[in-house]
Amino acid sequence: MSTKCNLDKKSAWHAHVVTLFPNMFPGPLSYSVVGKALSAGRWTLSTTNIRDFGLGSHRTVDGTPSGGGPGMVMRCDVLASAIDHARKTESGLQGIYLSPRGEKLTPQLVKDLILSPGLLLVAGRFEGIDQRIIERRKLREISIGDYVLSGGELAAMVLIDACVRRITGVLGSDMSLDQESFEGKLLEYPHYTQPREWESLKIPEILLSGNHSKISAWRLRQSEKLTRARRPDLLGPITCKHTTPSDDIDNI
Repeated sequence: MSTKCNLDKKSAWHAHVVTLFPNMFPGPLSYSVVGKALSAGRWTLSTTNIRDFGLGSHRTVDGTPSGGGPGMVMRCDVLASAIDHARKTESGLQGIYLSPRGEKLTPQLVKDLILSPGLLLVAGRFEGIDQRIIERRKLREISIGDYVLSGGELAAMVLIDACVRRITGVLGSDMSLDQESFEGKLLEYPHYTQPREWESLKIPEILLSGNHSKISAWRLRQSEKLTRARRPDLLGPITCKHTTPSDDIDNI
C-alpha cells in the first residue's frame, strides 16, 4: 500500500531550502501536479539566501580547503548562521544535506520523509561544505544518485518532487503510486495508448482484450522482464517464476 500524508493548509508539509540561489525556486516545482499542489496549499516552500549571511563587504561564503586541494569549501560559520535563522522561523524541520556521499534516496526513504512536518534542505556548492556544520547541526546526508551536480539545488528539487507527489490528492489516483517503478521492487511495465497502430507497431492485443486478470498477469511479466534485464540488483535472490527467456511483448 502507498504511504500518504493527509494535510490541511495549516499543517501542510513544508520544504525550506538554504541556498546561494533562492531564485532557482520554485522553478520546475511550480509546474504540473506538484505546482498545482503548491498553489492549492497542499505543501509550502520557502528559502534562505546563504549570501545574506556572508562575511565582509563581499559577503564571502567560502574558503580554501584545509590541507590543500582544488576548489573552495563553504564555511561552517556562514552556513550555521543561515541554518539557525531558518530554524528560528520554521522549527521542527528535519535537516538534510544533499550530497553524493549520502545515503541513497529510495522509495522507503521518501515515505519516511513525507511523514515528517517537512525538510530543511541545505544545497551545497563548490567542493562541498565544512564537515563541522554537518555534525553540529545534525544534517542527514542524502544522495539522489551516483553522480555529481554543480550544486545541491537540483537535487533538492528532485527530493521535494518525490515527496510531494506522495501527499494525498496530489496525484489523480492512489493506484498511480502503487504501480510505479520500485514499488514492490519491480520496474514499471510498458505503457501504450492511441493510436492502435503507429509506424507499423501495434498495441499488444492482450491490452485490448478487456480481460483484466490476463492484463495484470501480462504487466507483471513485463515488469519482471524489465527488472531482470535492467536492474537485476532489485530482485536479489528472488527468481521471477513468471518469466521465461522466450517471453516477448508481442507473443504473451
